[in-house]
Amino acid sequence: MPGNYQMSIDELVKECAEVQALGIGGVILFGLPESKDEMASGAYADDGIVQRAVRAIRKETPRLLVVTDVCNCEYTSHGHCGKIVDGDVDNDQTLEWLAASAVSHARAGADVVAPSDMMDGRVAAIRKALDAAGFQKIPILSYAAKFASVFYGPFREAAESAPQFGDRRSYQMDPANGREAMREIALDLEEGADMIMVKPALAYLDLIREARVRFDVPIAAYQVSGEFSMIVAAARNGWIDQERAMMETLTAIHRAGADIILTYFAKPAARLL
Repeated sequence: MPGNYQMSIDELVKECAEVQALGIGGVILFGLPESKDEMASGAYADDGIVQRAVRAIRKETPRLLVVTDVCNCEYTSHGHCGKIVDGDVDNDQTLEWLAASAVSHARAGADVVAPSDMMDGRVAAIRKALDAAGFQKIPILSYAAKFASVFYGPFREAAESAPQFGDRRSYQMDPANGREAMREIALDLEEGADMIMVKPALAYLDLIREARVRFDVPIAAYQVSGEFSMIVAAARNGWIDQERAMMETLTAIHRAGADIILTYFAKPAARLL
């Protein structure tokens, strides 16, 4: 993904200073630990890479909104989002990892935690754990409608998080099933989510719009790595104008009803705006 890199904490702090100067609303952090294991221990360790990064950002750019991705795929040796039992992800045991990660992120200074794993009951488990740890005011941005999409490919390569066996269709959503997306959003809000995410964005503009009509909460949409990379690749081949395509797609996502957009175009779009 041109212009996007794995960053050490010192380089991340510099990046966040630039982001803040451009007027971008905030950042979301994904962690790449030095080592991985079957228990995703780096995800919820107090000295984990995301936890240390949050503390550093808090020190240098305290006014910048910091959101943390709460998942396990970057931390497991097998690349799946949860604990493997008899060859499959065990939903209920994975909830303990997610809750511990969310609390450790809040303790480090995260403003918002964003579970992206798609385990059933994760929002309730995280809300209960945050409240018990004294973080009642930390909001949850739930990836409530996250689809098993082909458009994640470049990110999985960059984040070294591709599954080592099988795929994630047993816990991410079928792209054809929009009705389930609305049910998942409703369930996450009942469990205590404060905001919801639709991911990917461009192939699911209809669901962003439907969610906007049905639910009176902040809605985020994630313009994912494949969406970004297709635009950049087409522009490099001279097929489209990159800046115009960037702004047209971001406008479409906002027009569909998204209040928050996660995009790899954040810095160039901010410079244009």
